[in-house]
Amino acid sequence: MTKSEVHTPGRQLLSGNEAIALAARHAGVALGSGYPGTPSTEILENFARYGGRAQWSPNEKTALEVCIGVAYGGARALATMKHVGLNVAADPLFTVAYTGVTGALVVISADDPGMASSQNEQDNRRYAVAAGLPMLEPSDSQEAYDFFGQAIEISERWRIPVLFRVTTRVCHSKSVVQPVAGSAAAPKPEFVRDVRGRVMIPAYARQAHRRLRAKLAEIAAWNETGPLNREHPGDPGLGVITSGVNYLHVRDAAPEARVLKLGMTHPLPLERIRAFAASVRRCFVLEEGDPYLVEALRAAGMAVEGKAEMYRYGEFDVARVRRILAGDTTPEAAPAPGKPPQLCDACAYRQVFGALHKLQAIVAGDIGCYTLGALAPFEAMDTCVCMGASLGVGLGLRHVLPPEQRKRVVSIIGDSTFVHSGINGLVEMVYNPPPDGHVLIILDNSTTAMTGHQEHPGTGRTLEHQATGRVVFEDLARSLGVKRVHVVEPRVGSDDFERLLVDSLASGELAVIIVRRPCILIAKQLKEYERQQTEQECDCSCATA
Repeated sequence: MTKSEVHTPGRQLLSGNEAIALAARHAGVALGSGYPGTPSTEILENFARYGGRAQWSPNEKTALEVCIGVAYGGARALATMKHVGLNVAADPLFTVAYTGVTGALVVISADDPGMASSQNEQDNRRYAVAAGLPMLEPSDSQEAYDFFGQAIEISERWRIPVLFRVTTRVCHSKSVVQPVAGSAAAPKPEFVRDVRGRVMIPAYARQAHRRLRAKLAEIAAWNETGPLNREHPGDPGLGVITSGVNYLHVRDAAPEARVLKLGMTHPLPLERIRAFAASVRRCFVLEEGDPYLVEALRAAGMAVEGKAEMYRYGEFDVARVRRILAGDTTPEAAPAPGKPPQLCDACAYRQVFGALHKLQAIVAGDIGCYTLGALAPFEAMDTCVCMGASLGVGLGLRHVLPPEQRKRVVSIIGDSTFVHSGINGLVEMVYNPPPDGHVLIILDNSTTAMTGHQEHPGTGRTLEHQATGRVVFEDLARSLGVKRVHVVEPRVGSDDFERLLVDSLASGELAVIIVRRPCILIAKQLKEYERQQTEQECDCSCATA
């Protein structure tokens, strides 16, 4: 879809991510900000394609804080991130629930049951309860579009951020969407001073917490008869309570069942659920991940069944749902073995991990395509915890290991991840240096490769690949006081990187090695971006001449 087609009211085949982006454009969202992370990445990319103002932030915390500012200014904002990204943004999330907002603020949490591209499969429904936020869960692309509009209305009516939870299957599956013609009239931005409501010192925060709980009570009452929950008639012998994409699985697996599909899963419409449970002889709660709904309904005194513990892991599909409803706890068939992932044949990182393996380095790794260096044939990564953890973990190892081991410890991180949360680790390295120094390797391939080659502050290009300010890693490292800062281009047949690494490890000092070579998969695009930038600079020069 092009920008000129964005207001076309006809039926369209869209993914959940595309539907959210289109809904945000139609809702008059003033700014979308986030950090790329599968399965959420395409939301902002499509929002920009539809003509919305979208930007990548250094990390999710910063993205949410920017969106909070937009919403404080009375405009509508969209913050996008994958489930682990909400961990990074949790600090402002909990407090903005207290302060509330003036304009709408919708926070996308794209969860990843089954860990298709993640280091854990945490269930972010828990965040809605912990932070005290209303949470919506669409089941397909049409609901992703419709519910987003509802999220805007809820946010503005109660002046509260809304958590919009989707999962991998909803994000990436396509279904028909009937958009609403035209765009909503967006409010005019205006800042109204409210010190007691916005400055969360303890005296004001205590009052704000009470206001938050009062809002949630009102939203819960509204949700009892609200439009987001839907009952599908069926045989009273089996009733199923579910939400999200699981509703579609249930309709296929047990078409005869009576189904209550919850669209707002916090705060829950407990009385409506209680009435539904009383109307069926067997009431089953079907949910991926944690037993969030089961626990809440049992705590409210309802006798509901839940899935066996073995089904807590991984995505559901129709076959699994049939097994779950049948109480089948026999071992599931192992998935067919696939080809193990590996670094691209022409990837410059191969030389890096080959050297690390040869030198038997102890490698504290990080999140990105270079994490594949942990696999054969290199097996040259020993830890991988979360974004930015390579520096802290590597420094911790350096502080306690015996000399013969600690001198082999290396931290390795990608360029986008370094900007995301590695800079603090570099500051830690300078502030609390280990006795024998430390070596940080930044793999700079000029893109956020693992999630589809998005830009970041180290590339000097915006989300839409336009020239902007650039964070220069070597300048940053030197400004912090690191004396051994090296930039090297890995080349086939050259041992420059290996010799540099050996020298840095032997020095006993702090060292930063920036291994810089653009990802082979975007080489052509980079040349095109450079050509366009040159043309723009030329046009500007001619215009001012």
